[in-house]
Amino acid sequence: MPKKMGGGGHQSLTKTPALWVKEETAEVMAEEKRCQRLVDDNEAEAKRMEDLAKKQQLEANGEELKKAIDAAHANADKMRQMHDKLVSDIEQLKARRESIKAKSAVAKTQTMVNELASGTDKAAGAIDAFNRMEAKVDKQLDTAESLAELNEKPADDVETLEAKYAGIADSAAVDEELAKLKAEMGL
Repeated sequence: MPKKMGGGGHQSLTKTPALWVKEETAEVMAEEKRCQRLVDDNEAEAKRMEDLAKKQQLEANGEELKKAIDAAHANADKMRQMHDKLVSDIEQLKARRESIKAKSAVAKTQTMVNELASGTDKAAGAIDAFNRMEAKVDKQLDTAESLAELNEKPADDVETLEAKYAGIADSAAVDEELAKLKAEMGL
C-alpha cells in the first residue's frame, strides 16, 4: 500500500514530488515482485503436494495470490504513469519559467530603450532651443554691425557720387543699348 506524501514520520520534508513518486513507485514494484514470488512458490508447493485437500487449498490460495499480483501490477503501472507525467510536467514548467525569464528581460530592455528614446527627444528640444537662441543673437549682432556701418562717415560724399554717375547717364552707348533691348522685347 503506498504511503501518503508527508504522512509518515520518516518522510523528509526536503523530498521533491518527483523523488517521492519515484520512491513510492519502487515500493509498489517491489510489492509486485514479492507477490509474484509467492505465486511461484505456491504453484511449486501445489505440484509437490500429494494430499488432494492440501493441494486444493494451495490452488485456492494461488488464485487469491494471482489476484493480488494483478492488483499490484496495475498499481505499479499507474505509479509509473504518474511518475512519467510528473517528470513531464516539471520539464514543461521549467521551460515556461525560462520563457517567462526571457520575456521579462525583453520587457526590461524595451523599457530602457523607450527611456533612452524619450531622453533623445528632450535633447532634441534643448538643441532646438539653443539654435533659436543662436539665431536671435546672430540677428542682434547683424543689426548692431549695420548700425555701426551707418554711423560711420560715408567714404564718398554726394557730390562725388553725382559726378561719377552723371557721365554714365549721358553716354550714347547706354542709350543705344537700351533702345536695342526695348526693340527685342517689343516695347
